[in-house]
Amino acid sequence: GKQNCFCLSLILSLLSLAGVCVDLILFPLDTVKTRLQSPQGFRKAGGFRGIYAGVPSTAIGSFPNAAAFFITYENVKSVLHHGSASYLTPATHMVAASLGEVVACLIRVPSEVIKQRAQVSPSSSTLRILSHTLYHEGIQGLYRGYKSTVLREVKHFDLWSWKQGHVVDSWQSAVCGAFAGGFAAAVTTPLDVAKTRIMLAKAGSSNASGNVLAALGGIWRTQGLSGLFAGVVPRMAAISLGGFIFLGTYEKTRQLLL
Repeated sequence: GKQNCFCLSLILSLLSLAGVCVDLILFPLDTVKTRLQSPQGFRKAGGFRGIYAGVPSTAIGSFPNAAAFFITYENVKSVLHHGSASYLTPATHMVAASLGEVVACLIRVPSEVIKQRAQVSPSSSTLRILSHTLYHEGIQGLYRGYKSTVLREVKHFDLWSWKQGHVVDSWQSAVCGAFAGGFAAAVTTPLDVAKTRIMLAKAGSSNASGNVLAALGGIWRTQGLSGLFAGVVPRMAAISLGGFIFLGTYEKTRQLLL
């Protein structure tokens, strides 16, 4: 009833706050990853300089993004749980997480586009990059790479849910989050590289069309396997650490309040 609704709201608020903290703590790893994946290469994209370039975009987008994911996730899960057999639980989690990502990406993608462009242009402010994108590309410019982001996130959560499989306590959830997150991060890195190239592509170029397969093909032809897995180490490190903190917090908070 009302108490459960209040507890769920409190959990979502705490988790959204945890999401912001995790994103900000791990931001330097994300910047390094973006610069390794950028078409101009790590050094020209800024190297280790201005490692917090683009952080305002993440700070603003992180809270509503996490909230959108968990509200959708919990609601879809509760709807699907009614009358479904226990052996379908992993599938229920996968569907709920996938739909959660589709909704969350409506907030995440614009934030990610501005963040990544700021990360490879550390001398430009976030506000300047936002106004430049809107002026030259309009609102659709902010949704460049939406398909590749959804594809990357849905695949990531499918692998994550598949690795987890059963109900676990908070510390197990944190460890599962770290290992499953790291495994899924490694496997989905080519999709992440494609997403980065699409988001950073100049307006009118082939990658700007948002075709994921074309972007992957271009990377494979010019840079081979190393290009497809650019930034895999910082990406795995960030997602493993993020998964450890985030899922552990989520399960512990849920156990304490529900």
